[in-house]
Amino acid sequence: MKRSMTYDVTLIPGDGIGPEIAEATRRVLEATGVRFNWDIQEAGEKIIGKYGTPLPDHVLDSIRTNKIALKGPITTPVGSGFRSVNVALRQSLDLYVNLRPAKTFPGVRSRYDGVDLVIVRENTEDLYAGIEFEYGTPELAQIVEHIYELAGKRIAKDSAISIKSISRSASLRVVRFAFEYALANRRQKVTAIHKANIMKFSDGLFLSSASEVARAYPGVAFEDRIVDNMAMQLVQKPEIYDVLVLPNLYGDIISDLCAGLVGGLGLAPGANIGDQAAVFEPVHGSAPKYAGKNKANPMAMMLSGSMMLKHLGELEATDRLERAIAAVIADGKLVTYDLKDNPDDPAAVGTSAVADAVIDKLDSI
Repeated sequence: MKRSMTYDVTLIPGDGIGPEIAEATRRVLEATGVRFNWDIQEAGEKIIGKYGTPLPDHVLDSIRTNKIALKGPITTPVGSGFRSVNVALRQSLDLYVNLRPAKTFPGVRSRYDGVDLVIVRENTEDLYAGIEFEYGTPELAQIVEHIYELAGKRIAKDSAISIKSISRSASLRVVRFAFEYALANRRQKVTAIHKANIMKFSDGLFLSSASEVARAYPGVAFEDRIVDNMAMQLVQKPEIYDVLVLPNLYGDIISDLCAGLVGGLGLAPGANIGDQAAVFEPVHGSAPKYAGKNKANPMAMMLSGSMMLKHLGELEATDRLERAIAAVIADGKLVTYDLKDNPDDPAAVGTSAVADAVIDKLDSI
């Protein structure tokens, strides 16, 4: 094994099950032989009392300095409270690509075999930009009147409004990333997903931007699909698709659908990538009811760590880690309850034991 340089990486354990799966992932990554200097930072609800925000500036500064972060899940309140730390990270650091592979692992319960998809989701705009107007506020009333004056459309005054914006610049760069990824990883096709038949200006701009970029990559096949039709086709014949590129909201929904095709979020890694930094994290939530119980499946975060290794250029370590995880899954003995045929199987092991099993496999590969 070649000797590696030492990488400075911001490590954000998160909350809920985050600290447990982050520790398991840290152990596994170090067992690959790659050396890390971990800059541990806290974010989320538990630090609001100390810093007045779930995402202090010093956490962002750490990521800007190190340019690489590994992050556990962080709880986002539903319907009230602070906005998503994940969204804030992406917007603050201009992490404009959310990259999510969805690949079948032998040994995982699934209705499908041979699925190997990559979702490239635009990360900074669309309905997730956070431009909203609350029901009953003076600002909402002004917006309702402005829309009527400009568009002749009367919106009910008891509405709440979220703004969907799609820009040409954001669309071009995320589609360009999808094609560059396809070339670098020997992928054959990019499919742009949209609802341009209804939202002719916003989604229409995304589609026209995608078509423009595609002309510069004649060696990669290009097609487009309407998002609702795409959802049906992914359930019927996922094997005919390869790299999918989508606006933010559709990307969120379709990437979870693709995770369902391959066994669920427990094996769904993710990366948020920009020109100046990248944050790697599992797709699933923080599952606070399982916090501290050594029960959660750490493999999504381990696979996110593998994506980080690849991003760093540590290709040998990436390959070994992915093969070790696949071997543990295929063996089926030292896995958490969600990967057992029966979730109540008493032979299911805990988070730390999965890390031990992956490390043992690494030693034999």
